[in-house]
Amino acid sequence: MVGVSDTSTAERTRAARRTVQDGTVRPAAGAWRRRQRVVLGIAGGVGLLVVWEAIARLGVVDARYLPPPTEVAGEFVRQLASASFWTALALTLRTWILGLVIVTVAGVVLGFVIGLSPFLRRYTTSTIEFLRPIPSVALIPLAVLVFGVRVESALLLIVYACFWQMLIQMLYGVRDVDPVAVDTARTFGLGWFARLRYVVWPSALPYLLTGLRLSATIALVLAITAELVIGVPGLGTSITLAQNGARVTTVYALTVATGILGLIINLLMRAVESRVLAWHSSVRGEAIV
Repeated sequence: MVGVSDTSTAERTRAARRTVQDGTVRPAAGAWRRRQRVVLGIAGGVGLLVVWEAIARLGVVDARYLPPPTEVAGEFVRQLASASFWTALALTLRTWILGLVIVTVAGVVLGFVIGLSPFLRRYTTSTIEFLRPIPSVALIPLAVLVFGVRVESALLLIVYACFWQMLIQMLYGVRDVDPVAVDTARTFGLGWFARLRYVVWPSALPYLLTGLRLSATIALVLAITAELVIGVPGLGTSITLAQNGARVTTVYALTVATGILGLIINLLMRAVESRVLAWHSSVRGEAIV
């Protein structure tokens, strides 16, 4: 009986180890950690709102310059019922989408062209490294001079800032291709386009989606910046008009709206990345951890 008991215990131990190694238990632990991060994030946000409310109500900061979040929330709801808010939001999203599409197409095409050519990689590195650090906001006077107060001015800032993010990510992605896989594909008779599709593209796709996620956030920031500084129609212009009219609560409400918009965009990009790269080890690692 003792021998049978010891044997069954050893078998259960080995089965448990196999279960953990196979990843049956880890996803549950990973899901718990993700829920814990969400709960902690919500708790932090609620704590910030409580502190903000207390500071405004106790007069630590003049309520004329820092209205309590309850008043800001009321103004935010009123903005949601306003047609002008949705019009400004649509204009901001239009600028954001156009800039992101241009950046993605240009970054992917040039990333493949330069990345697949050792000659072009070698002779464009210095040019890329010279142009990339230039702040896009330094181009605001040039944008206004060339395009005036139009959406093209915002697109110039967005494309210039985000293009380098996308291009660098694509260059790293193309460079990360396993030479053995390329030689194997060539040995099996795959043509240039087939190698590009079945070998290079899967290797570069995670870098592409990372660049797209980073570019999406930067593009929104620059779209709002162009609206604030240049006057391109959108949420930024609405914030400027509210500021000029001394409508402080409206300024805060619209600022909160832009923050929520950025959060939604980031979550959508992460969801797309997780879905498209469900096969990739990095996404599976996040799901487990």
